[in-house]
Amino acid sequence: MVEEIASTLRARPEIEQTLDQAIRIIRPDFHIGIDLALALFPLLMALIIFRRSIRIPALLWWPLLGVFILFLPNAPYVLTDAIHFIWKVRVTPPLPIWAMSLLLLEYFVYFLFGMQCFTLSVMILGRFIKRQLSGWLVFPMEIAVIALSSFAMYMGRIDRLNSWNIVTDPHGLVHRAVSDASSFKPMEMTVLFFCAVSILYYFLKGWNHLVAGLFHHHSSHQEAVP
Repeated sequence: MVEEIASTLRARPEIEQTLDQAIRIIRPDFHIGIDLALALFPLLMALIIFRRSIRIPALLWWPLLGVFILFLPNAPYVLTDAIHFIWKVRVTPPLPIWAMSLLLLEYFVYFLFGMQCFTLSVMILGRFIKRQLSGWLVFPMEIAVIALSSFAMYMGRIDRLNSWNIVTDPHGLVHRAVSDASSFKPMEMTVLFFCAVSILYYFLKGWNHLVAGLFHHHSSHQEAVP
């Protein structure tokens, strides 16, 4: 069987070329691993600084909150990598069906992971605000966080700025932010990002509440059974 496949590939080199091309395209890029780590970081921060059982001194808590807010846009930023997906799809010759399926699965998991990290992080922050301040503040906070993250997504994708630019080049970061905020094109892109992130956030938030409710109901039912 293996020999037959090998002989077929030798007889038709274009098949081998297409196969090699497909494997190169669907192989995960190195930057995806970095982006996933950056998406996970704010979620880990949220689990630490907003947890009721963990007492953090105020002098340390506020800087940690700043780091959390600074790195939070890295989670939804993964959505902007849709441009890499488009580049990979638009190849000649076209990808075979199996390669296209694997590529779709790879980016679906990638986008879902990043957005779920963002959703859970904001949900944890919202629960903290509801506990410490008031429940009516949660929705305005969500809108503000999504808006700021959307603007940061534009600056990261188009201006090629990073979270650590606030340390390495704070003047340049502020200048670029003011310039983008006063221009039409950046604001247009920010609104598009805002709409996409908002839809995905509230969908995943509802889904997470549904799953949590089902688990709670199942565990309560099991405890009630003698």
